[in-house]
Amino acid sequence: MADKKSKNGGKRGDDKSSDRNGNGKNGKLSKSDYLERLQPMQVELNNLGRWLQHARKRLLVIVEGRDTAGKGGVISAISETLSPRQCRTVALGKPSEREQGEWYFQRYMTHLPSAGEIVLFDRSWYNRAGVEAVMGFCTPQQTDDFLKQAPVLERLLVDDGLLLFKYWLTVDQQQQEERFAERAEDPLKQWKLSPIDLEARQHYEDYGRARDRMLAHTHTKQAPWTLVDFNDQRRGRLTLIRHLLDHLPDVTVPAKELQFPAVKGGLKEERFDWKLKPIKSL
Repeated sequence: MADKKSKNGGKRGDDKSSDRNGNGKNGKLSKSDYLERLQPMQVELNNLGRWLQHARKRLLVIVEGRDTAGKGGVISAISETLSPRQCRTVALGKPSEREQGEWYFQRYMTHLPSAGEIVLFDRSWYNRAGVEAVMGFCTPQQTDDFLKQAPVLERLLVDDGLLLFKYWLTVDQQQQEERFAERAEDPLKQWKLSPIDLEARQHYEDYGRARDRMLAHTHTKQAPWTLVDFNDQRRGRLTLIRHLLDHLPDVTVPAKELQFPAVKGGLKEERFDWKLKPIKSL
């Protein structure tokens, strides 16, 4: 989540001044206010992680939305202070030839969390109702089948004890275009652009219709959707994380007390008595 440094030595996104609501010059939440609000939530996320392990619960968070909405950013905000052995991000690519011959949901099942784990889906099986349907990567019948099967599958998962949260990140086309342009200009973000992304820009309304159809079929009592405004990505991250925390048990599991005695015999410098040595520092 590090912001790119600017020529003056600061970081892009640094807002030195903000109003009483934390708004920077562009009317969006300043970076300093964002980080100040995020830190206590990350402490709560760590407590949540201890509770999941203590109660042996499984948590799956599906993060969906339009291109550039901010899926990766909010997933990083959730996971960056959690143990990677407990919290995993799943961002599957194009299915292989073998996977194309499987039951559609099959390749996702192996990535579901086990007891005490958190899994964050950066896009998910809902590709079938979104990009695949809009861009013609599946047939109308396959989309229809998906919309019938997804609620059944999710009900079975929830009935089995899985804690399932589904978030759709919303973004206006003007914001989307600005973010696409930023990606095109930034060599560190160009990997996020693909020919499909560029073509999809012409289908904003088609994606909206596909989203509405998907929500109508898969917003259920057992597995509801939550829509979050991500026109301001920092506020969006905080809103989503707050919602997630507020809808899970607020149970404090104390962290294990660690003894930290002084090292006996004093502190040593690292030595290398063999031919390999550290490379020279910059």
